[in-house]
Amino acid sequence: MFRKLSYYLIGASLLGAAQFASADAMVIGGKDFTEQLLLTSITEQYLSHAGVDVKANSGMGTAVLRKAQENGQIDLCWEYTGTSLIVFNKITEHLDPAATYAKVKELDAKKGLTWMAPSQVNNTYAIAIRASDAESKNIKTLSQLATALNGGSKLTLAVNPEFPARSDGLKPLSKAYGFEIPREDVIKMDSGLVYTALKESKVDLGLVFATDGRIPAFNLFVLADDKQYFPSYQLAPVIRDKTLAANPKLTELMAKLTDKLNNQKMAALNAQIDVDKKSIESVAKSFLEENGLI
Repeated sequence: MFRKLSYYLIGASLLGAAQFASADAMVIGGKDFTEQLLLTSITEQYLSHAGVDVKANSGMGTAVLRKAQENGQIDLCWEYTGTSLIVFNKITEHLDPAATYAKVKELDAKKGLTWMAPSQVNNTYAIAIRASDAESKNIKTLSQLATALNGGSKLTLAVNPEFPARSDGLKPLSKAYGFEIPREDVIKMDSGLVYTALKESKVDLGLVFATDGRIPAFNLFVLADDKQYFPSYQLAPVIRDKTLAANPKLTELMAKLTDKLNNQKMAALNAQIDVDKKSIESVAKSFLEENGLI
């Protein structure tokens, strides 16, 4: 389930969030894809049950959400370490997961943001292909993909709208592996549609997220990142310092929640929504109940 919001609606929703925040409610923000919409609902239900006055505001783009949090319109959101490192802080040095977390924690502290205890979820970007094609075309790594492309293979790639322009996106990936996909063969679409396009053979390759449950469900194969291009995208809640100071119990509350999350569990939860077509709210509630969090 995905939400497409116009800039007008985003602006209006952020204004509403700011007004709600002024009444001492904590505003939880989220991005516009399944995992983020789910995490927003999980956090809203969890904290509400714990007695925290909260309001959810999800469905935003990455840059909009970050700006809203820095401006004080969003108090808490779930972010990925690689996004903060590369997109927000412009660090190009390749760091291991622990060093990446430490670096973004240090840099974002200067902006009044606290990275809380991280989960074991690493939702890194990946390039996927149909499993049958991985076998028949002998493309199982990104280096083998580069060899195929440079050898004349014409392969179409589905990506979300922001990936071609990201500083950790398509251009630097192509440079790292030494291949080029013509612009007309790069098809932009909502992230959630990429998996279906791959499944239905409308494209040959797709940009996916490592924790997406549709990868095994649709019999897709993730190409090995054999040069370790993609950075760590460890998932953690990020909160405004002022919000945390006013609600110190959130440190322990959020740690209990993040402790229950890992790649396998996240993929299973995502699959319930994207494959089994369950509602985000019901999946969130079941997760919290099954883990004794509500």
